[in-house]
Amino acid sequence: MPLIRIDIISAVPQLVEPMISQSIIGRAVSKGVVEIYVHNLHDYAEDKFRHIDDAPFGGGAGMIIKCAPVFVCIEKLLSERHYDEIIYMSPDGEMLNQELANQLSLSRNIIILAGHYKGIDQRIRDVLITKEISIGDYVLSGGELPALVMIDSIVRLLPGAIGDSESALEDAFQNGLLDSPHYTRPAEFRGMKVPDVLLGGNHASIRSWRHEQAVDKTQRRRPDLLDTFE
Repeated sequence: MPLIRIDIISAVPQLVEPMISQSIIGRAVSKGVVEIYVHNLHDYAEDKFRHIDDAPFGGGAGMIIKCAPVFVCIEKLLSERHYDEIIYMSPDGEMLNQELANQLSLSRNIIILAGHYKGIDQRIRDVLITKEISIGDYVLSGGELPALVMIDSIVRLLPGAIGDSESALEDAFQNGLLDSPHYTRPAEFRGMKVPDVLLGGNHASIRSWRHEQAVDKTQRRRPDLLDTFE
């Protein structure tokens, strides 16, 4: 039985479908760790031309996704099961970080609405959406890429999604710090040598070195993270 089900609602599903069959997400799907379903918003349109957008009241540039197709799609999903969150990917939402990804990875069922065009009718946000999430202070053409970023951050945390169960727990930001440097064979390449501590086999010393390196990198690149690091 999958650990989590994710339903993605998109006006451009062809942007999403190739990505969820590749890499860690694709392997997690094939192993039954996660179920991911993509719903084409045009399939829920009211007219035969499958229009899902219209001009904004009050004028202005761009088109707005209409209420009806989104309500019909989400209400159909809600009639079939309970969802922990109905998430709208939006540049003015809560910023995605590792703590939020950790929380979402514990969910059982999630709906992700990927907006498009100028945005979605506010009534969708007022009535249906339980959480709005952003991946950064910039605007993209649609919510599909942010949705995939968030899904990747969630799926890789699920037991069985990646080969090394400890790998995700040691990622950058899991302990509030950036990651330490990594090296692999050969021990020397073009005169550049791997730090001796990593070759000695003393795991306590290696852990201490990695922690020191992580703190140093965080201090140099993201000192703001140290304000909340314990």
